[in-house]
Amino acid sequence: MNLNDIKVKVDNVIKWCLIVIMAAMTINVLWQVFTRFILQNPSSYTEELARYMLIWLGILGASYVAGQKMHLAIDLLSLKLKGKSKSYLEIFIQSLIFFFSLFVMVIGGFNLVQITLSLNQISAALQVPLGYVYAIVPVSGLIMMFYSSIFIIDEMKKLKSI
Repeated sequence: MNLNDIKVKVDNVIKWCLIVIMAAMTINVLWQVFTRFILQNPSSYTEELARYMLIWLGILGASYVAGQKMHLAIDLLSLKLKGKSKSYLEIFIQSLIFFFSLFVMVIGGFNLVQITLSLNQISAALQVPLGYVYAIVPVSGLIMMFYSSIFIIDEMKKLKSI
């Protein structure tokens, strides 16, 4: 099994996770509307749960989009380059994404999770440790690092063939 096969499997897992989170978030918000306006007794946990699911959806979605190379980018320079120059630029960009993901998302996110768990911070309505909510940050950072590594390897293969 090569790296691109693994990437496709990771893509599918993340895609289905995002679909499940979005579906659960939709049902959660519909329940909130139903209990608030129909039953006249709003549910106490749905607003907080929707907020946390939105965090997970946004951050995990960002890692998925980075893996599809659909993230926000200024491609003015890359459109003008060809051949080895374009590959070198792509390797540089993916290296920046890799190191950002490593230092900010993985290391910083792990520190955030560790601090919130050690301080025993608990969410108000759900009574869930906030470290579990923030755990998506280092997980998504690892996923972005995985994707960047694959893109760097692909560009190095292209350089050898040019």
